Amino acid sequence: MPDGLTGIGAKPTPFAGGCEIPFRFITITASEKVRAMDQVVARSGNGSIPANPLLSAPILPTLLRLTAPNLAAMLVTALVAIFETVYVGILGTTQLAAIALVFPLVMLMQMLSAGAMGGGVSSAISRALGAGDSERAAALAVHALAIGTLAGVGFSLLFFLFGRSILSALGGSGPVLDQAVLYASVGLTGAIVIWLLNTLASIVRGTGNMRVPSLTLLAASAVQIVLGGTLGLGLGPFPRFGLIGIASGYVVGFTLGAAFLFWFLRSGRARITLAFDAALNRAMFFDILKVGALAAFSPLQSVLTVLILTKLVASFGTEVLAGYGIGARLEFLLVPIVFAVGVASVPMVGMAIGAGNVARARQVAWTAGGAATIAVGMIGLFVAAIPDLWSGLFTADPTVRAAANLYLRWVGPVFGTFGLGLALYFASQGSGKILGPVLAASVRLIVIGLGGWWLASIAAPTWMIFALVSLSMVAYGAATTAAVYFTSWEDRA
Repeated sequence: MPDGLTGIGAKPTPFAGGCEIPFRFITITASEKVRAMDQVVARSGNGSIPANPLLSAPILPTLLRLTAPNLAAMLVTALVAIFETVYVGILGTTQLAAIALVFPLVMLMQMLSAGAMGGGVSSAISRALGAGDSERAAALAVHALAIGTLAGVGFSLLFFLFGRSILSALGGSGPVLDQAVLYASVGLTGAIVIWLLNTLASIVRGTGNMRVPSLTLLAASAVQIVLGGTLGLGLGPFPRFGLIGIASGYVVGFTLGAAFLFWFLRSGRARITLAFDAALNRAMFFDILKVGALAAFSPLQSVLTVLILTKLVASFGTEVLAGYGIGARLEFLLVPIVFAVGVASVPMVGMAIGAGNVARARQVAWTAGGAATIAVGMIGLFVAAIPDLWSGLFTADPTVRAAANLYLRWVGPVFGTFGLGLALYFASQGSGKILGPVLAASVRLIVIGLGGWWLASIAAPTWMIFALVSLSMVAYGAATTAAVYFTSWEDRA
């Protein structure tokens, strides 16, 4: 294979009705050629040098090694959310209720960009690398950035134009709605930087590099904690900006992180390099979107589930809504822990599928599911036993704390099933077979939707709403497990 431009990037092709968009992807280096040839040799059984540790090393140690940097970054992300809730608690109960109203939408951006579309990006790139096609992987990275940019701009415009209407439809009114709009005016209209950071991080993760994205998220989180707290509470010489200041720390941190990852991928230090002088290709978009777009329905359904619950709980008053927000936030903070395991499994599964080793891919999936179940399940049981350790961090109001504790006692014991389902969802992205786990999220939504409608019709007490949440998590975990077990990954190879 000669050095230089080859493959689909050699000649611009028309896109979107004949429009040619130039870009260039990286020339294959000598070392990358050697790695690709090693893969072919290893897969044919004619060589003894392993192509990639993700394809040959013991599964659990490799998974844990990849998980470790992700987990460090995700734990700091969780700490950011805790600090943010502490800041808001200092501002007042109205602000706590407002942040509970906005939080599902912020998490929607995170889950869509990092978990759903990000998984599609990592899956496509890792499958290409597993098959020894570095050229295709580099081209896919540019297409991924185009998708992330367009999606980010779209969501930023959506929240800028209709943010107040959306929050009002979720049950916000009066001072709570006003405060939620203040946060959303910065935090949600800045969706573009959320998409850019998570898309770029997913590109790097698809190559098997977890360290650089994790360190970037750590740095962005540090900026968010310091700047958000300073501006939100008015520390030092700064005035108190309230929720606008807290949201500003979030957006600035993500902007700096996205800028660094873009530089990293342009600098030639990554396994693949972003460059922009060949034509975009529809097949490349399809390779990402056939996983990412379908996977996006899962977080959409998850957030819709939370929005239905938020609407139900809002009818019990501001104090109960604030307490529910504190309890439900722990559920969302457990997502990053599962995310750390899940995104580590995506390149392992994807490269195994690309190399034709389906048995190894499935072993990775079940190993990741088991690890997530144990980690999240233990946290859930602990908090359910001593809920004041969590709720007491955020409020001294007895009514608010009682609502939060009630939620944790009902839902905490089944967090493990939620972790199992979510980890298998990520692993399925690596395989390219994501329909089953997406439909499992539909099962949870149906349980909440129909159950919530019935409970509202009989004016059920709060504990019954929280019991319904517990039931829906069990249903989600069981449905996802069944979907992965009965879905064949063979034809993908």
